[in-house]
Amino acid sequence: MAAVFRVRCPYENGGKPVHQRAGFLRCAVRAALIFCAEHHVLIHLENIHKTYTSPGRVSHALAGVTLHIGAGEIYGIIGRSGAGKSTLIRMLNLLEQPTSGKVWVDGRDITTLSPGRLRQFRQSVGMVFQHFNLLTSRTVLDNVRFPLRLAGMSARQQRERAAEVLELVGLSEHMNKYPRQLSGGQQQRVGIARALANHPKLLLCDEATSALDPETTQSILRLLQDINTRLDLTIVLITHSMDVIRTVCDKVAVIDAGKIVEHGDVLDVFLHPHHAVTQSLLSESGMDADGWEEMAEGVQGSLVRLSFRGQSTLEPLLSRVSRDLQLDLSILQGSVGRIKQTPYGQLVLAVQGTPEAKGQLGSMVESHGVQCEVLRS
Repeated sequence: MAAVFRVRCPYENGGKPVHQRAGFLRCAVRAALIFCAEHHVLIHLENIHKTYTSPGRVSHALAGVTLHIGAGEIYGIIGRSGAGKSTLIRMLNLLEQPTSGKVWVDGRDITTLSPGRLRQFRQSVGMVFQHFNLLTSRTVLDNVRFPLRLAGMSARQQRERAAEVLELVGLSEHMNKYPRQLSGGQQQRVGIARALANHPKLLLCDEATSALDPETTQSILRLLQDINTRLDLTIVLITHSMDVIRTVCDKVAVIDAGKIVEHGDVLDVFLHPHHAVTQSLLSESGMDADGWEEMAEGVQGSLVRLSFRGQSTLEPLLSRVSRDLQLDLSILQGSVGRIKQTPYGQLVLAVQGTPEAKGQLGSMVESHGVQCEVLRS
C-alpha cells in the first residue's frame, strides 16, 4: 500500500493540506526547482546516503550529505583518505548511485533518468582523473576526439573541436604525439582537453593534481582558473590539500566519515575553522589556528586575534594602532597570503596598555574592515 503524506506546502494548493502522494512529490520538486533558480544553484545534493554491504559488514560511505553548489563556482571538497570524497564526486554524474537521496543538476533529479537519458546527461559533464586515463596507443588528438566520436560527431567536427580545446590548454603543437612522449603535466592537460571536448556545463576533477610535482600542480591550477573564467564553467574538485583549496576555490566543504562537517566561503573557513578536522587540515598546511596558546602562557597583557581580508591586509594598521592608542603589540602567531585573488591575514597579538586604550582597539580596527576577537582580556 502506497504511503500517504500530509504536509502544508506553500507551493501547492495555496498552502492547504495535500493528501496525495503525487501532490507531495510535485510540491517537493517545485520547491527544489524554485530554490535552485533563486540561488543560482547548479547542483543540489539532498540527504545523500551511500551504503556498501558485504557478508557480515555494512559500510556507510556517505551519511546524509546535503550540499549546494552554485553555477560558475570552483567548489572544493577536502578530506582525508577514506572520508568519502571520491564517492561524493562520483554521485554528480551517477557513476555511483546513491542508496537514498536525490541529486539535482541544473533543475533535474538525475537519479530518475532512464539509462538513455543518463548517457545523454553524462555528455554534459566532463571528468578529469588523478592518473590521466589516456589511451596510450592513440595520439593526443585522437584521445581528445574519442568522446566526440562516441557522441556521434562527424570526423571533421571532431578534428575541429579537438584542435580548439588543445589550443585552449596549450598543447596545439603536441597533438600528433603519444602520451608516453609527454610529461605528467602535459598528460593531465590532455585529460582536461578531453573533458572539455563535449562543451560540458560541469567539470569534475578527481584528485587531478595529486600525482604531479608542486610546480606542475600550480600550472594545472592556473589552467583550471583560466577555464573557469573564460567558459564560466562550474568546477567541482576533490583534494586532500588545503593549498589547492586556497589557490583556486571559491567555496569548500570538509568531509569526514561520510559527513559534511564544515562548509562555506574559503576565506571564512580558513580564517575561522570550527570543526577539529578542518583545524587539523589547516595546521598541516601551515595554518595552525591554535599554535599561539603555548606561547601565550608566559606573556602578559590581553590577547586578541585580528582577521584581515582584502585591501585592509595591505594597510599599515598595526603601526597606526600602536601609535594612536599608545599600545605595545607583540605578535605571537600570524599568517599572510592570498586565497584565490584575495589578500588575507590573521594575527594573534599580545596587547599591553591602559584599559581605556585596549577598549578602543576593537572599534578602531573594525572601522578598517578587520575583525577583532578577544582571546584573553
